[in-house]
Parts: sequence; C-alpha cells; structure tokens
Amino acid sequence: MKLRKIVLAASALIVLLLAACGSAASSGGSAAATSGPCSKAEIKQANGKFDLGGCTLRIAVENAYQPFNFIDTKTGKAQGYDYDIFAAICKNINCQTEFVETTWDSMVAIMGGNGKADAFDVGADGITITEERAKNVSFSDPYITSQESLLVRKEENRFSTPDDLKATADLKIGTQLGTNNYDAAVDLVGKDRVVAFDQFGPAVQALINGDVDAVIIDNVAGMGYVGVNADKLKLLKLPVHTEQLGFMFNKGSSLVAPVNAGLAAIKGDGSLDSLYKKWFVDYVPESSATLTDTTTVTATSTVTQ
Repeated sequence: MKLRKIVLAASALIVLLLAACGSAASSGGSAAATSGPCSKAEIKQANGKFDLGGCTLRIAVENAYQPFNFIDTKTGKAQGYDYDIFAAICKNINCQTEFVETTWDSMVAIMGGNGKADAFDVGADGITITEERAKNVSFSDPYITSQESLLVRKEENRFSTPDDLKATADLKIGTQLGTNNYDAAVDLVGKDRVVAFDQFGPAVQALINGDVDAVIIDNVAGMGYVGVNADKLKLLKLPVHTEQLGFMFNKGSSLVAPVNAGLAAIKGDGSLDSLYKKWFVDYVPESSATLTDTTTVTATSTVTQ
C-alpha cells in the first residue's frame, strides 16, 4: 500500500540502470534456489491447479513499509505480511521465494517497461490497483483493502476529520512523493501545504518532531507506525479514501494467473485471514504498546467484492 503512483515515462537508460541496482536477495525468503526464475519457467496447469516446477519467484520489496515488508531492528531479519503471503502462495503453486530489496522508483520503472527489464518477477509493496496503472502493468487480484488515512500526533485536538484539517489554512501534511497518498494530500489541501518525502519513515518522524501536522498514509501501514509509537501517534477514524491493493507484474506476465490461483487458495482455506490477523491484529513490535482501535483494515477474503 503505499498507494503508489507509477511513473509513465521512464527512459530506457533509467530502466537499465535501475535493473542493475538492488538485486541482492534480502533475508526472509525460502532456501537457496534450485532452478531459474519463474518468468522463464514452464508453467503447467491441470485440473485448475498450477505447477511452476519449483522455479524461483523473485519478489521486489522495499523492506521499508511496515507491516508489509520491513527489517526487524532487533534481529536484522526481513519479514512482514508480503513475505508470509508469498511463502503461502508458493506452497500452492510449487515455487520458491526470493525477495529482492529495491527502491520504489526502481520497481515501478522496471515493471512499467513492458517486461524489457528482468530484475524480478513481481512487485509487492502495498500497491494500489488503478485503471491508469493497469495501462502499463498487470495486477493480481486484490489481497487487501486499504484506507488513505490521517496519521497525527497523539495529543492532536485541533482537527478530527480531513475537512477540519483542510479548513485550517496553516496546517501542513507530510507524505511520500510519487504515491497516491501524495495526490490525495494535494487534492485535500493544495500543493503549497504538502511536504513531500522520499519515504514514509522520514514523513512520520517529521510529524513526531512537529514539522508537519499530519501524514496521509494507508491505514494498514499507519497501523505499523502507531504500533511502534503508540505513545506519540494515532490514526483518525474518518478515511480520506478507500482503495484495493494488489501485486504488480510486467504487462501481460504469464505469472499473473498462477499467483492469482495461489492467492485464491489461501483466501479459500483461511490462510489469508490468519496472516492478516498475525500482522494487523496480533503483531505488536518490540518495546511498543498495544495498537490503538482507531483503524479499520480488511483482508479481501472477508470483503464482498
């Protein structure tokens, strides 16, 4: 969810440079690969089930978007909702996971290149499904529904809704540049009142420091920040907008159908609900207080589409 905005015009040079970056697999994936990437594998299907033959599914993540994908500061291990979902999906479609740590800009430039770059097979980073983006990439079925919400300081009492914030002209919103959250912030209060950051982490720190008055963020990610800063932050109940998130592939990728089948399997057997509960209900980061009850997060397996 970083409700992301795909850059439509990435030059071939930029794509080639980005493809060379961030290619080391992060910790938290499966055992060492024994076969090639799934993008080059023979895909078999019988009786509605897919078999990828044990290939390696290379999954791009930032490792900076708790609780979707992040580095545990205590153990140094990469983990999160995306890690667990793809481990479960691969059990259903016979593949191995390799998580490739990269930047958001790299991910969207490569995925928007119509398959010309070959650094990874799928992007997993809380990505909003939109018609505009679908012109340049392919998406999986939705796996979670997210709300763009306002993250504020714990003691905030000057406003309690997006309209209240909009009406107070001297208040500023921080968010990540190049995301749908940034667009939502501009739509809400105008560009002059939006402070853009390269990642959400610095935006949240600016909020804690008092340099901005709110951060527009997906509530599922905002929940993670509240978890580690429960004495400093809270999420407002009224959302700015609601959207569905999916995994991102090169346009026309043959891996969309197998991943969708694996996703449908873990929705059907209850695994997705269990993982949602693990990361968005039961998970409390080290040395943090219990998550507040001011958020609403829904696994798509429990939503009427």
